[in-house]
Amino acid sequence: MRLHQHLYLRIWLALTAVIVVMTLLLGWLWRAQWEHERAQRPGGVVVLRDAAGQEIGRAQARRQWVPGQGVEFEVPLADGQTLTIQLPRPSRPPHARNTDPFRFIQSFWGFTTLLLLIAVAVALGAYPVVRRLTQRLEVLQQGVARWGEGRLDTRLPVQGQDEVAFLAERFNAAADRVQALLASHKALLANASHELRSPLARIRMGLELLASGTADAKGRERQLAEISRNIAELDQLIDEILLASRLDLTDPNDPSALGAAEDVDLLGLAAEECARVGATLAVADEAPPVLLRGYPRLLRRLLRNLLENARRHGGGPAPDAVSCTLETVPDVDGRPLWRIRVADTGPGVPDAYKERVFEPFFRLPGQSEREGGVGLGLALVRAIARRHRGDVRCIDQPGGGACFVVDLKSW
Repeated sequence: MRLHQHLYLRIWLALTAVIVVMTLLLGWLWRAQWEHERAQRPGGVVVLRDAAGQEIGRAQARRQWVPGQGVEFEVPLADGQTLTIQLPRPSRPPHARNTDPFRFIQSFWGFTTLLLLIAVAVALGAYPVVRRLTQRLEVLQQGVARWGEGRLDTRLPVQGQDEVAFLAERFNAAADRVQALLASHKALLANASHELRSPLARIRMGLELLASGTADAKGRERQLAEISRNIAELDQLIDEILLASRLDLTDPNDPSALGAAEDVDLLGLAAEECARVGATLAVADEAPPVLLRGYPRLLRRLLRNLLENARRHGGGPAPDAVSCTLETVPDVDGRPLWRIRVADTGPGVPDAYKERVFEPFFRLPGQSEREGGVGLGLALVRAIARRHRGDVRCIDQPGGGACFVVDLKSW
């Protein structure tokens, strides 16, 4: 991998370069300021007095350095004479020389060297920090690459609470969603293939019997009726598979994913569907005449699936065997929450299967294809309820039977 592809090296080199440039700039400014102050510094004034303390001369001194001797001052006097004053260089023992810890940095190069040492120390200290950050990014990059190669079980470690940890957490959530979606589609395809095979086989057998000409008129009518029923079952199965796929592919948190929501008269829909299957409709006294903002086609499918399921598996021939109750209860935010109860008088659902009945193509033990249904009805009910920011659950009906409770919210 090339140098510019290592993020940690690029960050570290950029940080080091900035520190070096700032060090050189600071040193240059310090040198310029020192030269300016030296140029503005006034010269020394030398005053000579006699033994009585009387001033005998005063002049602006001209100072010069004499190598090996020290500093000399030439002071012109009032009578025209010039005195030379010499300050010899003090001698210090060898062990006492250069003991001032700040003497070295009083020069330009000494100060610049100190700044360079500070820059090196900062660069060395910043390297492990930058490297640790970019190592996490490299782990993220490698995980995304493995996931893109088809290893959908790849997940990233979530460390800390910074942006990298948030990105890893969001990636894991998206990977879980995609993996679950693919698994759902595989199961849907496998189960749909199995469910499609049965009505197709019955249709083929009926056509073969009709083509053989061995059946009488009543037999042919029965075969035609059976073929029509199987075709209707195929049509229902395909319709429910397409709807389930559409619900899986769209974002459940996006209200516009399935089109524009409308104000739905849920009471009117319930009345139509109850009349269709011969169920009893009841409305709670405290239910106000409010409209539910949602998708009419999906809500109709929800009610129809619940009522047909209740009639098929627990309704029986009695007219009051299936009942539907509508009521509204206040939600936590004070907005109305629609609650639908569909109950029957059948054997009910065992506790161990109260959640599994909402799985696609799941049938209770002992129920066969002859009883009708393709095993997608309740799965669609849950998907539609969640599309309306609600859910569905199965509870026991007092006196026997099953009761499905659906909560719905307006978008």
